[in-house]
Amino acid sequence: MHGRKLKCRPPRRIGARVGIRAEVNYVNADEAKKLVGADGYVVLDIRDKSQYERAHIKSCYHVPLFIENNDNDPGTIIKRTVHNNFAGLFFGLPFTKLNPDFVQSVKGQFAADSKLLLVCQEGLRSTAAAKMLEDAGFQNISCITSGLQSVKPGTFESVGSTELQNAGKAGLVTVQGKISAVLGTVLICAFLFITLFPDQAEKLLQLAPSS
Repeated sequence: MHGRKLKCRPPRRIGARVGIRAEVNYVNADEAKKLVGADGYVVLDIRDKSQYERAHIKSCYHVPLFIENNDNDPGTIIKRTVHNNFAGLFFGLPFTKLNPDFVQSVKGQFAADSKLLLVCQEGLRSTAAAKMLEDAGFQNISCITSGLQSVKPGTFESVGSTELQNAGKAGLVTVQGKISAVLGTVLICAFLFITLFPDQAEKLLQLAPSS
């Protein structure tokens, strides 16, 4: 009797590549500090130039996800004018566009297996940047969930004119805040003076010129 020939599938090669997609790790400020101090992560600041210069983590790298938009086509000029008269004026936000060289700039400085802690001010830009770098093959990416605004003073050694958590504040909002604080202090002092020294307060009011 003749035996039937069985078709066999070729054996799988041991060590064949399996596509495994790394997941972005989201951490709080204290966990981020541990990643940098104990686990060898490098801080990559992706904020725009103005926020970075106000305050940044010492020894971090800076590759902005958005850069200032100086294009001069009619549509951009209109958008820039509207922006500068509102968001720019009140919040000090620059008129920006996506940095077309962001991924290539990061690739030029780091290998795909580098341990990167991405930081921005509120956590939104770092999430977008992490997705871009993940798609480009980077495997060890972490982000601070709510950005540097959630970092308490002293958590990281920083460089700049303000605290990391305040680096996103600029424009008339900060001036208004200072004016409100001064006026509040003056009113509280006046109230306390009238309450504690009513006779002196009455005499001062009598000295005031009448209309």
